[in-house]
Amino acid sequence: MRFFPRGARSLILVIALAGVLTAGLTGCGSAGSPPGNSSTTAVGSEGLSGNLTVFAAASLKLPFTKLADEFEARNPGSSVVLSFAGSSDLATQITQGAPADVVATADTRNMAKLADASLLDGAPTNFATNVLTIAVPPGNPASIRSFNDLARPGTKVVVCASQVPCGAAADAVEQAVGTTLKPVSEESSVTDVLGKVTSGEADAGLVYVTDVKGAGDRVVGVPFAEAGSAVTTYPIASVATSRNKELASAFIALVTGAEGAKVLAEAGFGAPEVPSHG
Repeated sequence: MRFFPRGARSLILVIALAGVLTAGLTGCGSAGSPPGNSSTTAVGSEGLSGNLTVFAAASLKLPFTKLADEFEARNPGSSVVLSFAGSSDLATQITQGAPADVVATADTRNMAKLADASLLDGAPTNFATNVLTIAVPPGNPASIRSFNDLARPGTKVVVCASQVPCGAAADAVEQAVGTTLKPVSEESSVTDVLGKVTSGEADAGLVYVTDVKGAGDRVVGVPFAEAGSAVTTYPIASVATSRNKELASAFIALVTGAEGAKVLAEAGFGAPEVPSHG
């Protein structure tokens, strides 16, 4: 798995040359044989091969990186390229024609936009859940103990923008608690919020519990009971324009299967509240 593999062009060239040689041998063996499949996906004794582009919510970086490595290990001829961003950005990119084979968002709203635009190949599958927590710098210098503490005058709080799933969840918690926050910054992804906290630019930030766990000792998490009022659900689907549908289906099966559940749980994600394929 590579985010932008340096050897991608070489790999594509090797695959293309192999295809040409295979087609030539087939033609010599039987004049009446049908032309070969032009897809870059193939099935052999060592599994699937080809290139797969996965668009995923920023909060999925750790588990999806591990799962992409596992997928490539199971399918030595495959190459997975991961692109992480806020879910709203991912939906916009795909809507505007960005090439992707699989998309996984941190909410059902942005996935529904893609479905409504007929940009998905089949119904999405919910595969994980997440909840918010408060991230503070080590030592918690601002003494943040509860969600209401985030509204104290002079407290520098960073959140996600409302169109981003973590921002929508924060809005829901504000309504449930009855507390209105006045953030100093609204970011386009949860990783950007975490970055503001780890860099010392903020006293606290609203992120997912998985982000705090993945950050190690760079931040400390302050849980709050009201987080349960805004559980985030993650769906995954194959993109309709994918040229590697068999590879996409195999990757989705890995994510939604037992191995995916294990990796996601280790990263702090919860199981889907209701197993669903739609």
